[in-house]
Amino acid sequence: MDEQMKKLKAKLGLRIMPWPILALGLSLLMTSFVFMPREVLSALSIAFSIAPLWLPILLIGSAWTLWVVLKRSEFIAKQNYILLEIKPPRGLEKTPLAMETVLAGMHHSPGEATWYKRYIAGAVRPWWSLEIASLEGQVHFFIWTRAGFRRLIEAQMYAQYPGVQIVEALDYTRLLSARPEEWAIWGCDFALTDKDPLPIKTYVEYGLDKVQKEPEQVDPLANLVEFMGSMGKGEYLWLQLVIRVHKGEKYNKLNASGKTYTWKDEAKELVQQIRAETVGKVKYKDIFTGEMRETEGFPNPTKGQSEKMAAIERNVSKLGFDVGVRGAYLSQPEKFDPIVISGLTGIFKQFSSEGWNSFKPSGWMTEFDDYPWEVGVSKLKDKYRSWFIEAYRRRQFFHDPFKSGTMVMSTEEIATIFHIPSRAVSTPNLTRIQSATSEAPANLPT
Repeated sequence: MDEQMKKLKAKLGLRIMPWPILALGLSLLMTSFVFMPREVLSALSIAFSIAPLWLPILLIGSAWTLWVVLKRSEFIAKQNYILLEIKPPRGLEKTPLAMETVLAGMHHSPGEATWYKRYIAGAVRPWWSLEIASLEGQVHFFIWTRAGFRRLIEAQMYAQYPGVQIVEALDYTRLLSARPEEWAIWGCDFALTDKDPLPIKTYVEYGLDKVQKEPEQVDPLANLVEFMGSMGKGEYLWLQLVIRVHKGEKYNKLNASGKTYTWKDEAKELVQQIRAETVGKVKYKDIFTGEMRETEGFPNPTKGQSEKMAAIERNVSKLGFDVGVRGAYLSQPEKFDPIVISGLTGIFKQFSSEGWNSFKPSGWMTEFDDYPWEVGVSKLKDKYRSWFIEAYRRRQFFHDPFKSGTMVMSTEEIATIFHIPSRAVSTPNLTRIQSATSEAPANLPT
Protein backbone atom coordinates (compact mmCIF):
# COMPACT_ATOMS: atom_id res chain seq x y z
CA MET A 1 0.00 0.00 0.00
CA ASP A 2 2.83 2.41 0.87
CA GLU A 3 4.55 1.68 -2.44
CA GLN A 4 1.34 2.43 -4.35
CA MET A 5 0.99 5.75 -2.51
CA LYS A 6 4.59 6.66 -3.38
CA LYS A 7 4.03 5.81 -7.06
CA LEU A 8 0.86 7.91 -7.11
CA LYS A 9 2.69 10.84 -5.52
CA ALA A 10 5.57 10.51 -7.98
CA LYS A 11 3.25 10.49 -11.00
CA LEU A 12 0.64 13.04 -10.00
CA GLY A 13 2.37 15.09 -7.34
CA LEU A 14 -0.45 14.43 -4.88
CA ARG A 15 0.18 13.57 -1.25
CA ILE A 16 -2.51 11.17 0.01
CA MET A 17 -3.00 11.70 3.75
CA PRO A 18 -4.89 9.26 6.05
CA TRP A 19 -7.46 11.78 7.31
CA PRO A 20 -8.84 12.77 3.88
CA ILE A 21 -9.24 9.08 3.03
CA LEU A 22 -11.13 8.52 6.30
CA ALA A 23 -13.32 11.56 5.65
CA LEU A 24 -14.00 10.32 2.12
CA GLY A 25 -14.99 6.89 3.42
CA LEU A 26 -17.38 8.36 5.98
CA SER A 27 -18.93 10.68 3.40
CA LEU A 28 -19.47 7.73 1.05
CA LEU A 29 -21.12 5.80 3.88
CA MET A 30 -23.47 8.70 4.66
CA THR A 31 -24.26 9.19 0.97
CA SER A 32 -25.04 5.50 0.62
CA PHE A 33 -27.30 5.67 3.66
CA VAL A 34 -29.25 8.56 2.10
CA PHE A 35 -29.87 6.77 -1.20
CA MET A 36 -29.85 3.13 -0.03
CA PRO A 37 -30.84 3.13 3.67
CA ARG A 38 -32.19 -0.41 3.66
CA GLU A 39 -29.03 -1.96 2.20
CA VAL A 40 -26.71 0.00 4.52
CA LEU A 41 -28.73 -0.92 7.61
CA SER A 42 -28.76 -4.56 6.51
CA ALA A 43 -24.96 -4.58 6.10
CA LEU A 44 -24.46 -2.93 9.50
CA SER A 45 -26.89 -5.39 11.09
CA ILE A 46 -24.92 -8.35 9.73
CA ALA A 47 -21.62 -6.82 10.91
CA PHE A 48 -22.97 -6.29 14.44
CA SER A 49 -24.59 -9.74 14.57
CA ILE A 50 -21.22 -11.46 13.98
CA ALA A 51 -19.39 -9.04 16.29
CA PRO A 52 -18.88 -11.81 18.91
CA LEU A 53 -16.62 -13.49 16.34
CA TRP A 54 -14.50 -10.62 15.06
CA LEU A 55 -14.58 -8.12 17.94
CA PRO A 56 -12.71 -10.29 20.52
CA ILE A 57 -10.03 -11.08 17.96
CA LEU A 58 -9.63 -7.39 17.16
CA LEU A 59 -9.54 -6.31 20.80
CA ILE A 60 -7.23 -9.09 21.99
CA GLY A 61 -4.84 -8.55 19.07
CA SER A 62 -4.71 -4.80 19.65
CA ALA A 63 -4.30 -5.22 23.42
CA TRP A 64 -1.46 -7.72 22.93
CA THR A 65 0.35 -5.38 20.54
CA LEU A 66 0.02 -2.47 22.96
CA TRP A 67 1.21 -4.66 25.84
CA VAL A 68 4.37 -5.70 23.99
CA VAL A 69 5.10 -2.09 22.98
CA LEU A 70 4.54 -0.92 26.58
CA LYS A 71 6.81 -3.53 28.18
CA ARG A 72 9.56 -3.01 25.60
CA SER A 73 9.37 0.74 26.06
CA GLU A 74 9.67 0.33 29.83
CA PHE A 75 12.65 -1.99 29.41
CA ILE A 76 14.42 0.37 27.01
CA ALA A 77 13.76 3.38 29.27
CA LYS A 78 15.34 1.60 32.26
CA GLN A 79 18.68 1.09 30.51
CA ASN A 80 21.58 3.50 30.96
CA TYR A 81 23.23 4.70 27.76
CA ILE A 82 26.55 6.41 27.14
CA LEU A 83 28.32 7.96 24.18
CA LEU A 84 31.98 7.02 23.72
CA GLU A 85 34.23 9.18 21.57
CA ILE A 86 37.07 7.44 19.74
CA LYS A 87 40.20 9.55 19.26
CA PRO A 88 42.82 7.87 17.03
CA PRO A 89 46.53 8.69 17.25
CA ARG A 90 48.21 10.47 14.37
CA GLY A 91 50.40 7.52 13.43
CA LEU A 92 47.63 4.93 13.16
CA GLU A 93 48.31 2.27 10.51
CA LYS A 94 45.30 -0.03 10.56
CA THR A 95 43.08 -1.32 7.77
CA PRO A 96 39.26 -1.62 7.99
CA LEU A 97 39.82 -5.30 8.79
CA ALA A 98 40.56 -4.17 12.36
CA MET A 99 37.08 -2.60 12.60
CA GLU A 100 35.52 -5.74 11.16
CA THR A 101 37.15 -7.70 13.97
CA VAL A 102 35.73 -5.22 16.50
CA LEU A 103 32.24 -5.66 15.03
CA ALA A 104 32.59 -9.44 15.19
CA GLY A 105 33.33 -9.07 18.89
CA MET A 106 30.12 -7.02 19.27
CA HIS A 107 27.97 -9.71 17.65
CA HIS A 108 26.08 -10.52 20.87
CA SER A 109 22.34 -10.76 21.45
CA PRO A 110 21.61 -11.42 25.14
CA GLY A 111 18.21 -10.76 26.68
CA GLU A 112 15.87 -12.62 24.33
CA ALA A 113 16.53 -16.23 25.24
CA THR A 114 12.95 -17.10 26.31
CA TRP A 115 9.40 -16.07 25.39
CA TYR A 116 8.95 -14.75 28.92
CA LYS A 117 11.83 -12.31 28.55
CA ARG A 118 10.69 -11.20 25.10
CA TYR A 119 6.96 -10.75 25.63
CA ILE A 120 6.33 -10.51 29.37
CA ALA A 121 9.46 -8.72 30.63
CA GLY A 122 9.80 -6.78 27.35
CA ALA A 123 13.54 -7.46 27.02
CA VAL A 124 15.16 -6.61 23.70
CA ARG A 125 18.62 -7.45 22.48
CA PRO A 126 21.12 -4.59 22.59
CA TRP A 127 21.82 -2.31 19.68
CA TRP A 128 24.68 0.07 19.03
CA SER A 129 25.04 3.28 17.07
CA LEU A 130 28.24 3.95 15.15
CA GLU A 131 28.39 7.68 14.47
CA ILE A 132 30.44 10.23 12.58
CA ALA A 133 29.60 13.84 13.40
CA SER A 134 30.87 17.10 12.02
CA LEU A 135 30.45 19.83 14.62
CA GLU A 136 31.11 23.06 12.75
CA GLY A 137 33.74 21.28 10.67
CA GLN A 138 35.40 19.26 13.45
CA VAL A 139 34.91 15.54 12.66
CA HIS A 140 34.43 13.12 15.53
CA PHE A 141 33.86 9.34 15.74
CA PHE A 142 31.46 7.95 18.37
CA ILE A 143 29.95 4.69 19.56
CA TRP A 144 26.63 4.91 21.44
CA THR A 145 25.92 1.92 23.68
CA ARG A 146 24.32 0.65 26.84
CA ALA A 147 26.58 1.49 29.75
CA GLY A 148 26.95 -2.20 30.61
CA PHE A 149 28.70 -2.89 27.30
CA ARG A 150 31.35 -0.22 27.75
CA ARG A 151 33.96 -2.73 28.93
CA LEU A 152 33.28 -5.00 25.94
CA ILE A 153 33.63 -2.18 23.41
CA GLU A 154 36.76 -0.74 25.02
CA ALA A 155 38.39 -4.19 25.12
CA GLN A 156 37.65 -4.78 21.43
CA MET A 157 38.83 -1.32 20.39
CA TYR A 158 42.03 -1.35 22.44
CA ALA A 159 42.85 -4.85 21.15
CA GLN A 160 42.63 -3.80 17.50
CA TYR A 161 43.65 -0.13 17.77
CA PRO A 162 46.56 0.14 20.23
CA GLY A 163 47.09 3.74 21.27
CA VAL A 164 43.54 4.84 20.57
CA GLN A 165 41.85 6.97 23.23
CA ILE A 166 38.22 6.26 24.25
CA VAL A 167 36.47 8.81 26.45
CA GLU A 168 32.89 9.26 27.57
CA ALA A 169 31.44 12.31 25.81
CA LEU A 170 28.42 14.54 26.14
CA ASP A 171 25.66 13.69 23.69
CA TYR A 172 26.34 16.18 20.89
CA THR A 173 22.74 15.81 19.60
CA ARG A 174 21.42 17.41 22.80
CA LEU A 175 23.82 20.34 22.84
CA LEU A 176 21.59 22.02 20.26
CA SER A 177 17.90 22.79 20.69
CA ALA A 178 17.32 21.56 17.10
CA ARG A 179 13.85 23.08 17.04
CA PRO A 180 12.50 23.63 13.51
CA GLU A 181 11.62 27.22 14.33
CA GLU A 182 15.25 27.93 15.34
CA TRP A 183 17.28 25.70 13.01
CA ALA A 184 17.21 24.77 9.34
CA ILE A 185 17.03 20.95 9.35
CA TRP A 186 17.15 18.35 6.60
CA GLY A 187 17.50 14.62 7.14
CA CYS A 188 16.86 11.22 5.63
CA ASP A 189 17.39 7.51 6.12
CA PHE A 190 19.29 5.37 3.64
CA ALA A 191 18.22 2.11 2.01
CA LEU A 192 19.90 -0.39 -0.30
CA THR A 193 18.94 -0.29 -3.96
CA ASP A 194 18.95 -4.09 -4.29
CA LYS A 195 18.48 -7.15 -2.10
CA ASP A 196 20.47 -7.28 1.14
CA PRO A 197 22.76 -10.26 0.35
CA LEU A 198 24.20 -8.43 -2.66
CA PRO A 199 27.15 -6.49 -1.19
CA ILE A 200 28.19 -2.90 -1.66
CA LYS A 201 31.71 -2.10 -2.85
CA THR A 202 33.72 -2.95 0.26
CA TYR A 203 37.24 -2.23 1.43
CA VAL A 204 38.36 -5.56 -0.05
CA GLU A 205 37.62 -4.23 -3.56
CA TYR A 206 39.68 -1.15 -2.66
CA GLY A 207 42.61 -3.37 -1.67
CA LEU A 208 42.46 -2.26 1.97
CA ASP A 209 42.44 -5.81 3.30
CA LYS A 210 46.23 -5.44 3.10
CA VAL A 211 48.46 -2.63 4.38
CA GLN A 212 49.63 -0.50 1.46
CA LYS A 213 52.12 2.27 1.00
CA GLU A 214 50.52 5.62 1.80
CA PRO A 215 50.77 7.12 -1.73
CA GLU A 216 49.02 4.00 -3.09
CA GLN A 217 46.34 3.72 -0.42
CA VAL A 218 42.81 4.75 -1.43
CA ASP A 219 40.44 4.86 1.52
CA PRO A 220 36.83 5.54 0.41
CA LEU A 221 36.10 6.96 3.86
CA ALA A 222 38.43 9.88 3.06
CA ASN A 223 35.78 11.38 0.72
CA LEU A 224 33.17 11.22 3.46
CA VAL A 225 35.42 12.68 6.17
CA GLU A 226 36.69 15.44 3.87
CA PHE A 227 33.13 16.49 2.98
CA MET A 228 32.05 16.50 6.62
CA GLY A 229 35.13 18.53 7.50
CA SER A 230 34.06 21.22 5.03
CA MET A 231 31.18 22.36 7.28
CA GLY A 232 31.51 25.92 8.49
CA LYS A 233 30.55 27.87 11.59
CA GLY A 234 26.94 27.19 12.55
CA GLU A 235 26.72 24.00 10.42
CA TYR A 236 26.40 20.42 11.68
CA LEU A 237 26.40 17.18 9.72
CA TRP A 238 25.58 13.93 11.54
CA LEU A 239 25.69 10.29 10.40
CA GLN A 240 24.67 7.22 12.37
CA LEU A 241 24.65 3.48 11.68
CA VAL A 242 22.37 1.75 14.18
CA ILE A 243 23.14 -1.99 14.34
CA ARG A 244 21.94 -5.11 16.12
CA VAL A 245 22.45 -8.85 15.56
CA HIS A 246 20.36 -10.11 12.63
CA LYS A 247 17.74 -12.73 13.51
CA GLY A 248 15.32 -12.44 10.62
CA GLU A 249 12.60 -10.11 11.99
CA LYS A 250 12.79 -8.11 8.76
CA TYR A 251 11.42 -10.98 6.68
CA ASN A 252 8.84 -12.24 9.20
CA LYS A 253 8.42 -15.68 7.62
CA LEU A 254 9.74 -19.24 7.74
CA ASN A 255 12.04 -20.99 5.29
CA ALA A 256 11.46 -24.40 3.68
CA SER A 257 12.82 -26.13 6.81
CA GLY A 258 10.31 -24.38 9.06
CA LYS A 259 12.98 -22.18 10.66
CA THR A 260 13.15 -18.40 10.71
CA TYR A 261 13.88 -17.01 7.27
CA THR A 262 17.09 -14.94 7.29
CA TRP A 263 19.27 -13.18 4.75
CA LYS A 264 21.15 -16.47 4.18
CA ASP A 265 17.92 -17.94 2.79
CA GLU A 266 17.43 -14.88 0.61
CA ALA A 267 21.03 -15.28 -0.62
CA LYS A 268 20.35 -18.89 -1.67
CA GLU A 269 17.29 -17.80 -3.64
CA LEU A 270 19.24 -14.98 -5.25
CA VAL A 271 22.09 -17.30 -6.31
CA GLN A 272 19.59 -19.81 -7.69
CA GLN A 273 17.93 -17.04 -9.66
CA ILE A 274 21.26 -16.00 -11.20
CA ARG A 275 22.12 -19.63 -11.96
CA ALA A 276 18.76 -20.07 -13.71
CA GLU A 277 19.55 -17.08 -15.91
CA THR A 278 22.82 -18.72 -17.02
CA VAL A 279 21.10 -21.83 -18.40
CA GLY A 280 20.54 -21.50 -22.14
CA LYS A 281 18.58 -23.56 -24.64
CA VAL A 282 20.45 -26.14 -26.77
CA LYS A 283 19.11 -27.44 -30.08
CA TYR A 284 19.98 -30.90 -31.36
CA LYS A 285 18.82 -33.32 -34.06
CA ASP A 286 17.10 -36.54 -32.94
CA ILE A 287 19.06 -39.38 -34.63
CA PHE A 288 15.99 -41.60 -34.74
CA THR A 289 13.31 -39.24 -36.07
CA GLY A 290 15.47 -36.58 -37.67
CA GLU A 291 13.52 -33.85 -35.87
CA MET A 292 15.16 -30.79 -34.32
CA ARG A 293 14.62 -30.71 -30.55
CA GLU A 294 15.40 -28.16 -27.87
CA THR A 295 16.54 -28.78 -24.31
CA GLU A 296 18.15 -26.91 -21.44
CA GLY A 297 21.93 -26.87 -21.44
CA PHE A 298 24.40 -26.68 -18.58
CA PRO A 299 24.82 -23.44 -16.62
CA ASN A 300 27.23 -21.17 -18.46
CA PRO A 301 27.64 -18.00 -16.38
CA THR A 302 29.54 -14.98 -17.61
CA LYS A 303 32.48 -13.68 -15.62
CA GLY A 304 30.27 -10.98 -14.11
CA GLN A 305 27.61 -13.48 -13.04
CA SER A 306 30.22 -15.77 -11.48
CA GLU A 307 31.74 -12.87 -9.56
CA LYS A 308 28.30 -11.75 -8.44
CA MET A 309 27.40 -15.18 -7.05
CA ALA A 310 30.79 -15.45 -5.35
CA ALA A 311 30.35 -11.99 -3.80
CA ILE A 312 26.90 -12.88 -2.44
CA GLU A 313 28.17 -16.12 -0.90
CA ARG A 314 31.19 -14.38 0.61
CA ASN A 315 29.01 -11.61 2.01
CA VAL A 316 26.56 -13.89 3.83
CA SER A 317 29.41 -16.02 5.15
CA LYS A 318 30.26 -13.07 7.42
CA LEU A 319 28.33 -12.21 10.59
CA GLY A 320 25.18 -10.23 9.83
CA PHE A 321 23.63 -7.19 11.51
CA ASP A 322 20.31 -5.43 11.07
CA VAL A 323 21.34 -1.90 10.10
CA GLY A 324 19.61 1.47 9.94
CA VAL A 325 21.51 4.40 8.43
CA ARG A 326 20.48 8.00 9.02
CA GLY A 327 21.99 11.37 8.05
CA ALA A 328 21.16 14.88 9.29
CA TYR A 329 22.15 18.38 8.26
CA LEU A 330 21.47 21.24 10.68
CA SER A 331 22.48 24.85 10.36
CA GLN A 332 21.57 28.32 11.47
CA PRO A 333 18.88 29.50 9.01
CA GLU A 334 21.03 32.19 7.43
CA LYS A 335 23.86 29.70 6.79
CA PHE A 336 21.79 26.88 5.29
CA ASP A 337 23.39 25.62 2.07
CA PRO A 338 21.16 23.47 -0.22
CA ILE A 339 24.27 22.01 -1.89
CA VAL A 340 25.02 20.16 1.37
CA ILE A 341 21.77 18.21 0.85
CA SER A 342 23.09 16.93 -2.48
CA GLY A 343 26.35 16.01 -0.78
CA LEU A 344 24.51 14.22 2.02
CA THR A 345 22.26 12.17 -0.27
CA GLY A 346 25.31 11.08 -2.26
CA ILE A 347 27.68 10.67 0.66
CA PHE A 348 27.96 6.89 0.13
CA LYS A 349 28.49 6.97 -3.66
CA GLN A 350 32.04 5.66 -3.36
CA PHE A 351 30.66 2.41 -1.95
CA SER A 352 28.49 1.83 -5.03
CA SER A 353 29.21 -0.16 -8.15
CA GLU A 354 27.21 -0.97 -11.28
CA GLY A 355 25.53 -4.36 -11.02
CA TRP A 356 26.14 -4.55 -7.28
CA ASN A 357 24.45 -2.83 -4.37
CA SER A 358 24.38 0.83 -3.44
CA PHE A 359 22.62 3.30 -1.17
CA LYS A 360 19.71 5.61 -1.86
CA PRO A 361 18.10 8.25 0.38
CA SER A 362 14.64 7.40 1.69
CA GLY A 363 11.99 8.67 4.10
CA TRP A 364 11.74 11.83 6.19
CA MET A 365 12.49 14.98 4.17
CA THR A 366 12.79 13.07 0.87
CA GLU A 367 9.02 12.60 1.09
CA PHE A 368 8.51 16.23 0.08
CA ASP A 369 8.69 17.30 -3.56
CA ASP A 370 7.72 20.94 -2.92
CA TYR A 371 4.89 21.10 -5.44
CA PRO A 372 3.28 24.58 -5.25
CA TRP A 373 -0.25 23.15 -4.87
CA GLU A 374 0.48 21.15 -1.70
CA VAL A 375 -1.53 22.70 1.13
CA GLY A 376 -0.22 22.81 4.71
CA VAL A 377 3.12 21.27 3.73
CA SER A 378 5.17 23.74 5.83
CA LYS A 379 3.62 22.60 9.10
CA LEU A 380 3.95 18.97 8.05
CA LYS A 381 7.65 19.51 7.28
CA ASP A 382 8.20 20.95 10.75
CA LYS A 383 6.52 17.90 12.31
CA TYR A 384 8.77 15.60 10.29
CA ARG A 385 11.83 17.58 11.33
CA SER A 386 10.90 17.30 15.03
CA TRP A 387 10.22 13.56 14.76
CA PHE A 388 13.43 13.06 12.80
CA ILE A 389 15.61 14.76 15.42
CA GLU A 390 13.92 12.76 18.20
CA ALA A 391 14.49 9.51 16.30
CA TYR A 392 18.16 10.42 15.78
CA ARG A 393 18.63 11.28 19.45
CA ARG A 394 17.07 8.00 20.55
CA ARG A 395 19.12 6.03 18.00
CA GLN A 396 15.91 4.24 17.09
CA PHE A 397 15.19 2.02 14.11
CA PHE A 398 14.01 -1.27 15.54
CA HIS A 399 11.26 -0.38 18.04
CA ASP A 400 8.23 1.89 18.38
CA PRO A 401 7.60 4.77 18.13
CA PHE A 402 10.32 5.21 15.50
CA LYS A 403 10.40 1.76 13.95
CA SER A 404 11.70 2.13 10.42
CA GLY A 405 12.90 0.14 7.46
CA THR A 406 16.28 -1.55 7.98
CA MET A 407 18.86 -3.41 5.93
CA VAL A 408 20.93 -6.50 6.64
CA MET A 409 24.67 -5.99 6.21
CA SER A 410 27.78 -8.00 6.96
CA THR A 411 30.60 -6.96 9.25
CA GLU A 412 32.71 -6.35 6.14
CA GLU A 413 30.19 -3.89 4.71
CA ILE A 414 29.72 -2.02 8.00
CA ALA A 415 33.48 -1.81 8.57
CA THR A 416 33.83 -0.28 5.10
CA ILE A 417 31.47 2.57 5.99
CA PHE A 418 32.61 3.03 9.59
CA HIS A 419 36.24 2.45 10.54
CA ILE A 420 38.89 4.50 12.27
CA PRO A 421 40.87 6.24 9.51
CA SER A 422 44.58 5.58 9.28
CA ARG A 423 47.11 8.39 8.93
CA ALA A 424 46.64 8.15 5.13
CA VAL A 425 43.39 10.12 5.65
CA SER A 426 44.94 13.51 6.25
CA THR A 427 41.83 15.66 6.69
CA PRO A 428 42.98 18.47 9.03
CA ASN A 429 39.61 18.71 10.81
CA LEU A 430 39.59 15.06 11.90
CA THR A 431 40.03 14.98 15.68
CA ARG A 432 43.17 12.99 16.61
CA ILE A 433 45.36 12.79 19.68
CA GLN A 434 48.96 13.95 19.36
CA SER A 435 50.51 10.60 20.27
CA ALA A 436 49.51 7.08 21.15
CA THR A 437 48.79 6.27 24.79
CA SER A 438 49.42 3.02 26.63
CA GLU A 439 49.64 1.68 30.16
CA ALA A 440 52.92 1.61 32.07
CA PRO A 441 54.90 -1.69 32.02
CA ALA A 442 53.78 -4.14 34.68
CA ASN A 443 57.35 -4.71 35.91
CA LEU A 444 58.10 -1.00 36.45
CA PRO A 445 59.83 -0.62 39.88
CA THR A 446 57.98 1.47 42.44
